[in-house]
Amino acid sequence: MAKYWWKILCVLLLLYIIIGGILLPIPAIPKLNESARNLFYHVPMWYVMIVCFLISSIYALKFLRKNSIKFDIISKEFVLVGIAFGCLGMVTGMEWANIAWGAPWSNDPKQVGAALCLLVYFAYIVLRNSVKDPDKQARLSAVYNVFAFALLVPLLFIIPAHFKSLHPGTDSKPFEALYTQAAGFRRVSVPAMFAWILLGVWIFDLRFRTKKLQNPELFS
Repeated sequence: MAKYWWKILCVLLLLYIIIGGILLPIPAIPKLNESARNLFYHVPMWYVMIVCFLISSIYALKFLRKNSIKFDIISKEFVLVGIAFGCLGMVTGMEWANIAWGAPWSNDPKQVGAALCLLVYFAYIVLRNSVKDPDKQARLSAVYNVFAFALLVPLLFIIPAHFKSLHPGTDSKPFEALYTQAAGFRRVSVPAMFAWILLGVWIFDLRFRTKKLQNPELFS
């Protein structure tokens, strides 16, 4: 039971943010009104994506150092989970933008940066599928993965900070909202960040265990 504590915590936090995100009172924001509750679902998607891509790049470096196929599989699976949550972040963001800004796509610097970031990682999948030799596939993918994460930082944080954005908050300080936003938001948004990250790790864990069952020889 002890080793499942984080899964239990994930379920409890998700129940809290789903129920609390709907029922708990939030500060009134002109134009957004109740749609501001999307903060508890849209923003955490990007946190999960960033965490998954970061872990993936770390395991890519581990693969390049130790040449263990296990590290390549871990790296790939984290990329796939990160892409899934990134797409959810994009969809929920476009829906929110349609309410707040009158259109789902406004060429906002953060929108463009996020879209380019996802395209970079979609290219990672294309690269893997285009190389048939397993060893070469793993090595090329690992090198690409490291550079992909190096691109993520300017695309999501540095470049958008130098342009006027429709997104609220300080562009150069992406985590500032976690402690400067109104208490009515923070009491749900902070647990939401941890809940969705735990869910992302849980999904990775299920995918990785499935891979081990399908290919036990790779993990012996």
